[in-house]
Amino acid sequence: MSDIARRFPENPLLMPKDLKSSTAEMQIISLLNPGVFQFENKIWLLVRVAESVAQKEGVVFFPIVNKLGKIEIIEIPLNDPDLIANDVRVINYKGLDYLTTISHLRLVCSTDGVNFHEPENTEIIMGSGILEQFGIEDCRVSKIGETYYLTYTAVSENGVGVGLRTTKNWQHFESAGMILPPHNKDCAIFEELINGKYYALHRPSSPQIGGNYIWLAESHDGIHWGNHKCIIKTRQGQWDSARVGAGAAPIRTEKGWLEIYHGADADNRYCLGAFLMDLENPSQVIARSLDPIMMPKENYELSGFFGYVVFTNGHIVNGDLLTIYYGAADEFVCGAHFSIAEILSGLSIV
Repeated sequence: MSDIARRFPENPLLMPKDLKSSTAEMQIISLLNPGVFQFENKIWLLVRVAESVAQKEGVVFFPIVNKLGKIEIIEIPLNDPDLIANDVRVINYKGLDYLTTISHLRLVCSTDGVNFHEPENTEIIMGSGILEQFGIEDCRVSKIGETYYLTYTAVSENGVGVGLRTTKNWQHFESAGMILPPHNKDCAIFEELINGKYYALHRPSSPQIGGNYIWLAESHDGIHWGNHKCIIKTRQGQWDSARVGAGAAPIRTEKGWLEIYHGADADNRYCLGAFLMDLENPSQVIARSLDPIMMPKENYELSGFFGYVVFTNGHIVNGDLLTIYYGAADEFVCGAHFSIAEILSGLSIV
């Protein structure tokens, strides 16, 4: 099984020029993999928008969110001896790391799932507080009952962790703060309780011992998580040899919980695969794809802010039809269709 995705002929669906920057000083560098949900008979994308500042000769700028929740631009002369700026993504100043871009989340909607626009009455979802000082990224949206759970990557000088906000109407949000501390990301909450418990996939990182693996956690309230178990590891010499991470909420099927995940190799080539978990005991992985179900091959996936990337954390399920919205080359938002039955038939028993 290799690349069974049916890409939208309209791809890319969204490009940086399609949205306005958050302030006059900022410019949108890229749009990245959105969270996806349905609300008021529309399909909504919660797009990650990465912004930066136009650089000037002899000076480096980088944005942060200050204590008032506003974007503040830090300006450092390039000849400052405390500055290390040899990476386009991260700089180091006085021993601390800073991102060259800052991300927030933006709501766009569609009635046909192809043509998206940003309604005038929607607000930008920004980082808040010291633990989201460098922005919020890669939101997954899960709906349990009438409540939408937004799990996202919270970035600050303290590290990268998982934040949680909830809403029922997409106008008012409640924050539960950081529910999984650094270093952790790629958190997707199951959309059903199993034996009275919440379950979630997440990805702690261990660069010395262990690796970038997918873990399972459980909770009695959706906020406090425990009983963590490592369930999916990288595979040496394969397309997911360097890191793996969960996509959106697992999909309930007759055969088990189906999860679409991303994997990357040593060359930072990101593909999509799938694995299947037991319905009653999701810590038991039943099957997994040997080959990617989607790999970067179109021009808009190969070339962009960071090329050779397909990355998803949002989808819509309609019977056998799985519609995935994904980030391409860390710059564009795209869409693709899959058959759930076809994915399941291509999995190999673990």
